[in-house]
Amino acid sequence: MMSELAAFIMTCLSAVYFIMPAYIANLSGLAFGGTTPVDFGKNFIDGHRIIGNGVTWKGLIFGTITGTLVGAIEGVLIWDPVYGLIVGFLLSFGALLGDAAGSFIKRRLGINRGRPAPILDQLDFIAGALILASLYTTISSETVIIIAILTLIIHLISNMVAYLLGMKEVWY
Repeated sequence: MMSELAAFIMTCLSAVYFIMPAYIANLSGLAFGGTTPVDFGKNFIDGHRIIGNGVTWKGLIFGTITGTLVGAIEGVLIWDPVYGLIVGFLLSFGALLGDAAGSFIKRRLGINRGRPAPILDQLDFIAGALILASLYTTISSETVIIIAILTLIIHLISNMVAYLLGMKEVWY
């Protein structure tokens, strides 16, 4: 029983280690974002913004760079810096593309920036990251499930803490 629990904990830690460049890229894109939106303020054929002001070129570039650096560091730690650099880039860039795709979907559904879209808000960046990284490396379904569940939990807890600290207006 204990060895099964230890194996499960190690699998969870490995999944978090693997997806860390995407987490960092997503966070960095938000922290370092601003300025020119990726859609240049243009509207889609439905008359609504293509993506919106929340996804910017500065955030895309800096998020990709910071996430890629995390991947490179992880690669050095596992004695395969080239793998870390490539996977770090794919996870980072994929996360930010996934976030942009989520914003595109929200605009098509008529959901304004900052308004909740449960599940989509939490997993769009993970989906983009895993799809792009899977072009280079094999990702088990077990890892995908663990990452999705942990991301939902981490997202909810971090939003609740931000709300309690007065950094967010809503707890979700």
